[in-house]
Amino acid sequence: MPPQGGDIDAEALEAIGIDLSAIREKVEAAFGPGALDRPPRPGRKGRPFGGRHIPFTPRAKKTLELSLREAIHLRHNHIADGHVLLGVLREGEGLGARILAEADIDFATLRREIVTELG
Repeated sequence: MPPQGGDIDAEALEAIGIDLSAIREKVEAAFGPGALDRPPRPGRKGRPFGGRHIPFTPRAKKTLELSLREAIHLRHNHIADGHVLLGVLREGEGLGARILAEADIDFATLRREIVTELG
């Protein structure tokens, strides 16, 4: 299935060797068919999960902490998706990192490309 939305991003990722179709297959193998296509279910007050607090796993907390460190290192006053991906790469052991590794993505090359894009 072709990637949804963001065709420019898909082309940029493909240019550095990331096959979004392969990534989608891995995610769906882990979370079920169509996992990336399902909209969040609104709960109470129109929020997903009924407005309840959903705690982060320790690995997710570490990844977010590393994302913040990446943003600070780059002297950015915000955390964008690129910073989160840098955090995933730096953490290196979670599902996202495993999927990228299984797709034969070179972390050092991807890191350089992300840093360049983030400016």
